[in-house]
Formats: sequence, C-alpha cells, structure tokens
Amino acid sequence: MAGRRILSLWFPRLAAERVMRRRQDAVPVPLAVVGDRNGAQVLVSLSAEAEAAGLSAGQPLRDATAICPALLTVAADPPAEAQFLLSLRRWAGRLSPWVAEEPPAGLMIDLTGASHLHGGEEGVLARVAEDCADLGLTVRAAIADTLGAAWALARYGGARVAPLRSGDAIEQEARATRSRAAKRRGWERGGGPPRVVAARGAETAVIAPPGRLYEALADLPLAALRLPGDVVDRLTRLGLRRVGEIAGIPRAALARRFGADTLRRLDQALGMEPEPVSPARPPMHFAVRLTLPDPIGLRSDVEAALDRLLPPFCDKLRARGRGVRRVLFQGFRADGGVASVEVGLARATDSPDRIRPLLHLKLDQLDAGFGIDCLRLEALATEAVSPVQHRGQIAVTEQALAGASPAPGQALEDLIGRLGARLGIEAVLRLHPADSHVPAKSARVLMAAWSQPHDGPWPAPAAPRPLVMFRPEPVEAPETPDPPARFRWRRRDFALRMAAGPERLQPEWWLEDPDWRGGARDYWRVETEGGERLWLFYGRGGAVTDRWYCEGVFS
Repeated sequence: MAGRRILSLWFPRLAAERVMRRRQDAVPVPLAVVGDRNGAQVLVSLSAEAEAAGLSAGQPLRDATAICPALLTVAADPPAEAQFLLSLRRWAGRLSPWVAEEPPAGLMIDLTGASHLHGGEEGVLARVAEDCADLGLTVRAAIADTLGAAWALARYGGARVAPLRSGDAIEQEARATRSRAAKRRGWERGGGPPRVVAARGAETAVIAPPGRLYEALADLPLAALRLPGDVVDRLTRLGLRRVGEIAGIPRAALARRFGADTLRRLDQALGMEPEPVSPARPPMHFAVRLTLPDPIGLRSDVEAALDRLLPPFCDKLRARGRGVRRVLFQGFRADGGVASVEVGLARATDSPDRIRPLLHLKLDQLDAGFGIDCLRLEALATEAVSPVQHRGQIAVTEQALAGASPAPGQALEDLIGRLGARLGIEAVLRLHPADSHVPAKSARVLMAAWSQPHDGPWPAPAAPRPLVMFRPEPVEAPETPDPPARFRWRRRDFALRMAAGPERLQPEWWLEDPDWRGGARDYWRVETEGGERLWLFYGRGGAVTDRWYCEGVFS
C-alpha cells in the first residue's frame, strides 16, 4: 500500500446542477430534484439557492414548498444522471487512466504515479476545481492513501461530530468509572494534520499526508466508514461517535456485537485490507464512416458505398471476436437531416455477405432528400462469436458442382433475418415443445432470432391434437358424460356422426392456472354429419363443472 494515492471526487448537487446546466437561467432560482422514497415525495438533490433558503435533502416535498413557495421542482431521472456521471468519468480520464464510478454522484481516481504530470497533488485539486467551476458543478475532493480514507475525507472532511445527549454515553457516567488519560490528536503527538487546500470552485479540497491515515480519520464521524445507518445508530447510543473511538476497541468484541463488516470497513479505510480502484471497461464500439466529395441520391450509388463500408466494418468485428446482431445505417443529408435504417440478424455474424442483403431490403426507406454527403455504419448490439471449422476445398467444390444449398442452419438464420427486416425481428416466432401434458401448454412461443431450433423430433402426444386451439367455449348439450347425439355451439346445431375417446387429463395442481382450476377433463374427438371435426371435453369439477366445452378444431 506504500506510495498509493487515491483521489475521491464527490458532487453533492449533481442531479440539481445537471438540470440547471440545461436550463441556463439568467437568474438562479431555488431548484430541487424530487424522488420517491417509500411512497413519499422527498427532495433528493438541491441547488445552492435552495439550500440557502433553508431546505435540506430528504425533506418532504410539501414541507419544502411551505418553507420556500418559489421552489422549482424537477422529477428525478436516474438513467440521465447515470449517463451524466459517465460523461464525468470520461472527463476525469485526463487525470489518470484508472477511474471508477461511485454511484450516484462520486468518482474514484487512482493517482499513483500520475500526480506529477499535473503539478503535484495540489495542482491536481486546483485543476479539478477549475474545471468543475467552468462546468457549473460543485465538487468536494480529497486525496489519501486508501479508497476508504479518500471517500471519507471528501464527504466528511469538514464535518464536526455533534454533541450527544443520551444516558448511554460513557462520558455521562460517573467520573470514577472513566479513564482520566489525556486524549490528544495525532498531530499533537508529532503527526501531521490533513491539509486543506484552497481551490476555486471546490467546497472542500483535502490532502491527507502519506502514512497518516489514523490521524486523518480519527476525528471524523462513524458514517465516514461507509457503515450502515443502523450500525452507526447503535454505536452512537454507546457514546462512540468518532472513528478513533472504535479503532481502539478489541476487535473480537466489535465484530461480535456489530458484525464483521464493521471491521472490514475500518481496515479498508486504514489500509490494512486492500481495496483497489476497479475502472469500468470502455464499451466496445464498432462504426465506420464514408465521406463523399459530392452528394449522392441514387440507390446504386448508396449500394456501392455500402460495399466499401462493409469490409472494414467486419474486419473490426473479427479483430475483437465479435459478431453484430443489430446494424444501424445512416445517411447524412446535405440539408442537415439524417436518414437511417436499422436491421436485426437472427445470429451474430461478421460476414459482409450476410449483412448486405438485409440492408438492401430497407434501402428504399433511406430518404436521400437533396443528396447524401456522408454514410455511417454502426453496430448497435454485438455478441461474441466462436470460430467455425471450415471444410476443405474438395468438399466445397463437390457441393458447388452438385448445386447443393447452404447449410440448413445458416439458410434458416438468413430466412429469419430477411423476414425480420420486413416484419420486425420480434415478429418472427417459433415453437418449442414444453414439458406439460396440458394441451394449451404443450408448446412455448419464442422469438426465432433469440432462440435455438428444437434439437430432435417433436414429442408425440398420447392422442392427436387439433390444428387450432382456443380457450374453452360452452357447448349446449345434455349434462351427461356420454358424447351428445346433438349439441349447439357458436349458434349452430350439430348432429354427432362419430366420437373417439375419452382421453382423461388431470390439472397441474402445483401451478395456479385460472383457465384450469382443479377437476379432471374427458376429451373426445368428434365428427359431425356436416364434416366438422371438433375437440370436446366434459368437465368433472373445478372451474368448469358437469358440462360440455369445445377447445379446438381439427383440420
């Protein structure tokens, strides 16, 4: 751990200042971001003007509007805030390549061996504060030897522990039961206190001297150790309010009463347990662009440009072992507009020959307007692809001479892709057998592009099943278990010619099915004198009782 330096950045007003950056009001107004907490509307982020008006985070919205009637409220948008934090992570990459996010409003940066590039640690904090001031963001920064210590100093570096008034506090016991040993701060015993750096635009900028973690953390509140709120409350009731007060308690007793995680957080902050900064991997991005000297508008010209874009696009995919599943093809028009088409593939591929036909099916939707002067091809979704064992030249030549078609699997995937390009990839479905004897549950409907074909023959039922099945419909017939000689269904009268059965099916008692709640069914295959072949059953108890129903029609 020697020589390691971690920078923690905390943006206490990130959500509110993100909204203020977009509004760009000439006169700042009190603004609050409102979120839902246990069914109540509370303030989750405040602007500096709202805090100056006496509001605080976690305050109910109705109380806040009573205190500040001019308060402007905006609903919380966690996805947009996460995207804004991601943009800040890319900005922080100029300080060090090791940058990790601390949602919802923090960043962790490993400055080891990089601070001298920016004029030392004070230069780093000055640059951070200056950039954040230009961005209109409030930042609190701290540098320490460990991630936990930097996190604590950034959030609680200027905090003071409030006095406790509780009969459980040890300071309130009799003088004879307390130790009279003098308690001195670390820097009074020869150490060095944390340095507070004055930086424009930063509320707090603290640098903990190397190797002085205990002195830097001793006077901070227990919440600085990232402990759960209930643990902090229990420790506070015993009069333990500072980090230094629990550091000297026997470890076994502390772990037994407050959990091993309390010791783990203390050890991480003091550097006795490693806690690395884990930077997020940059997302893989695959895109190619072709800029044209003159605008084009003919389909043949667009196809020729696409033929030039596909080979380098697929080369990028192969270099990373990826295959594309969704492709976006954009045409930037001379009038400033953008025309785009999107296609999906049934299987991930890195072959131009399998992407080109799908894009050709949608090129007619590409409105060229007054001409297209730039074309762009981008992969919206990719998957890892495994190498395929290719056949030798002799086998390929024999297949070509015999006029054989491509492999059945690849041909089916290409068909699914072409149908998806016209109907939508989600509209192409396939059936898979299901492990159920209930007729309506004997097959599952899956999206063809996101599932594999069933391997093997389709399981044969004990008796033939109808071609068309629907929810049971009442049949007017005598309420006897024998097939009726005459019955009425869908306002039509039928005369029985032949019946085969019965096939008794029991419900799945371990599942809650509103269409079949208890009771057995006797199924019959009947043929009427008019030639209709129906699937009737007689219900015996449960939701459908002692009467006839029709559930399907045979071909």
